[in-house]
Amino acid sequence: MTSFETPPQLSVGRALLALAVVFVMLATTGWTALRSHRVETPLRASVSSWQHGRLHGHHLPDPDASPARLAHFFASLTARERAHLARRYSLAVGNMNGAPVRLRYRANRHALAEQRRVELKRMHDSRLSPAGQQEAGRRMHRYEALMSDGRQILAFDPAGSGRVAEVFGDLGRAQRVSVVVPGVDTDLLTFQRTNRPYRAPVGMAESLYAAERATSPATRTAVIAWADYTAPAGLGIESATAMRAQDGAVRLNALVRALPGRAPVSLFCHSYGSVLCGIAAHRLPRRVADIAVAASPGMRVEKASHLHTSAQVWAMRDATDWIRDVPYLEVGGLGHGADPVSAGFGARVLSARGAKGHAGYFEPGTQSLRNFADIGVGAYRSVRCAPDDGGCRAGLSGTAAAGRA
Repeated sequence: MTSFETPPQLSVGRALLALAVVFVMLATTGWTALRSHRVETPLRASVSSWQHGRLHGHHLPDPDASPARLAHFFASLTARERAHLARRYSLAVGNMNGAPVRLRYRANRHALAEQRRVELKRMHDSRLSPAGQQEAGRRMHRYEALMSDGRQILAFDPAGSGRVAEVFGDLGRAQRVSVVVPGVDTDLLTFQRTNRPYRAPVGMAESLYAAERATSPATRTAVIAWADYTAPAGLGIESATAMRAQDGAVRLNALVRALPGRAPVSLFCHSYGSVLCGIAAHRLPRRVADIAVAASPGMRVEKASHLHTSAQVWAMRDATDWIRDVPYLEVGGLGHGADPVSAGFGARVLSARGAKGHAGYFEPGTQSLRNFADIGVGAYRSVRCAPDDGGCRAGLSGTAAAGRA
């Protein structure tokens, strides 16, 4: 028994208690299937406009064409033509895998400005309740913040609770790319926080980017705060099933396959984000070198080998994290499978010393963040393993000139 495991009788008791709670919830609320109604959102309207658009009398390419096909199309245009498309079809271009990343940044800036104007009007719309006007104000201020000088917004969708992704560093020139995949309660308004900033995607990514640069100053890195999926709201039925993770896995796969260059990619998946990464694993391209999970409720498999990925699989959990008390099993679609830090799972288990709780893994000064940074720059020989995982470095060699005694 490792220090990460609990006595069998306690694990069984927790599992039975959790299942009882779930069945009570189902009995009182009913099993509500979430249906995606086809409504005309701003993004869909922009894509539809693109599909009917022309440039110099010629049809524009299918927005769902391969990233390589779209990249070739944009490369054939003049700078003025690309700028015109970014303005006219801002949301379509801003979310188009295959469009040049800097053009996506420009397009999303146009889209944010337009949505800011929409929310500014809603703030003073007498037909809205005071709560509705207040919500409009919060969204308007979020759009303003995302439009600040120097911010690189790679994806933006204002529909519903909103989706967004931001890049730190030069994605086009990066030698290593890291993607932060967050968990529940992640949306447009929680993308960035003033209080406890390292518990939100922007703070997580900024912290990781700074740590990677400190770990290996000679390595050009880029980090993506990826909140471009609809995450579960709260710890209810949505977070106990894989529905949101399945949809998110498709989007994550599309993102990685469209990234420029050939730099190795490391995924850092927190909490429910690790469920998403587990589902996405078998379809990810070989350039994904690492899948590192923290505070994981499971990856929808019983063993790391069942992920069917060429990536190294890493796992960590702080001793004070409440996630250790969830039942690590899957019954009838509820639950997410085995514990990734258990000895039988087969991941390389890392130290998370200093993380303090469920959301502290990206806090500066923690061993969890230092380990993430080492993985992000490929300095595998420098990682701090969990005390009970003597084989965590087996078969690995560092690929970056970084390390600490």
